[in-house]
Amino acid sequence: MLIHWAVVPTRLPLVLRRCPACGPAGFRAHGKFRVNANHKLLDAWLLALCTGCGDTTRITILERAHVRSIRPELLDRMHANDPALAAELLQDGVVRRRNHIALDWTDAWRLDTGDDAPPDRGAVEVSVRFGAPIAVRPLRLIADGFGLSRAEAERLLAEGRLVSPARLTGRTSNDFGFLLKR
Repeated sequence: MLIHWAVVPTRLPLVLRRCPACGPAGFRAHGKFRVNANHKLLDAWLLALCTGCGDTTRITILERAHVRSIRPELLDRMHANDPALAAELLQDGVVRRRNHIALDWTDAWRLDTGDDAPPDRGAVEVSVRFGAPIAVRPLRLIADGFGLSRAEAERLLAEGRLVSPARLTGRTSNDFGFLLKR
C-alpha cells in the first residue's frame, strides 16, 4: 500500500540573526515589505521584528535595482505585503547568504499524513514530500506519522523492518520514501 505524506509550513520561520539591542534573539518576519525609490533606483527590504525587544531589522531583497529591471508583478506583491512572497524570499539561498541569516523552523511546520489509515499488517510504502526546505529528522517524521516513539522507530530501523534508499538518521529537507515491514 502506497501512502503520501507532506511536510507543510504553518507559518514563516524564525530568522536567526543577532539583535544589536538585546543580543542573541531571533526575528519574526510577518510579510511586511518596505520599498524605497531614489529616482530610477529601488531598494526593497523584508521587515522582521525581534522576539526579545521588538526592534525591527531589514532583510535586503533588492539593492539599487533599476526600476525597469524589476518585474511589475514582483513589485505589486511587495506593495501588497504578500506573505507568500515573504516565504519564497526567505527560502531563497541567495537572500539568506546576502543577509547572513539562517532559518529556524521549530514549531513552524506540520506533518500531513492524509486520511489513509495504514494497515495493521503487511508492508507500507510511504513517500514524503516537503512543501518548503524544512530540515527535520526522518525518524521523527516516521514516529509522528505512525504514532510511535522515536525509540521504537530507531528499533525498527536497527531490525531492518524500516528501509529506505535515503539516509533516515540525521536531518533532511529533501523528498524521500521508505518501506515499513510489519
